[in-house]
Amino acid sequence: MKAVVVATAAALALAGSIILAQQAAAPAPMPASPRGTAAAQVGGKWVVEKEGTAPRYREGKWIVVDYGRPILRGRTDVFGAGADYGKKVNDDGPVWRAGANQTTRFKTEAPLAFAGKTLPAGEYSLFVDLKPGAWTLIFSTQPHQTKYDPANKTETFGAYNYDPKFDVLRVPMQTTAGTTSIEQFTIAFINMTQQGGTLALAWEKTVATVAFSVGQ
Repeated sequence: MKAVVVATAAALALAGSIILAQQAAAPAPMPASPRGTAAAQVGGKWVVEKEGTAPRYREGKWIVVDYGRPILRGRTDVFGAGADYGKKVNDDGPVWRAGANQTTRFKTEAPLAFAGKTLPAGEYSLFVDLKPGAWTLIFSTQPHQTKYDPANKTETFGAYNYDPKFDVLRVPMQTTAGTTSIEQFTIAFINMTQQGGTLALAWEKTVATVAFSVGQ
C-alpha cells in the first residue's frame, strides 16, 4: 500500500511539473491591437574605424514611431465613404489616433521638414484628420495618458480629449488606393536616404504618404 501511495505521489508530482513547464512555454496572450514600432536613422555615415573591420554607422539621428496596430479581421471599407468617412476608426473622436489604444507617439532626434515647415526635434503625439482623398497628418504636444482615465479631460488617450490648440504642425498627405488589402495597420519609413524619406501609413487598401527631409 505504501508503495502505491509513493508511486501515486510521484506521478502527481511529475504531472504537475509537466503542466508548469507547458504553462511556462505557452506564449503570452496577444492584445487585440498589438503595439508596433517604426524606426529609421538619418544624418549619419558609415565609417571604417579600423582597417580590416566592417564599417559602422555613426552620428545617426533616430526617428521612432510607437503605435497600436489594429487588424481588419474580416472588416471591409474600414474608413467608410462620403459623410461617414473616418467615423468608424475615429471612434467618436474628432481625429484618428493613427492606430489603436494609446495615443500614437512620434520621436525625432533631428529637426524634420515637412512641406517646407520645420518640426523641431522632440516628442509628439501623432493624429490624422481623415477626409476622403485628403488626409492631414498632425503633430501635437498635448499631454497624453498611458492608461485611460475617463475623469481626465485634458490629456489624450488615443484621440479622446484631442485639442487642436496643441498642434505644432499639420501637413497634407497623399493618398492612393491599391488592390492589395493590408490586414494590419502599418506605419513605415520608405525610400529613405540620409537626407530624408517618406513616412507611410497603410491599412486595408489605402496608403497615405508624406515626404520629409532632415532640417537644420
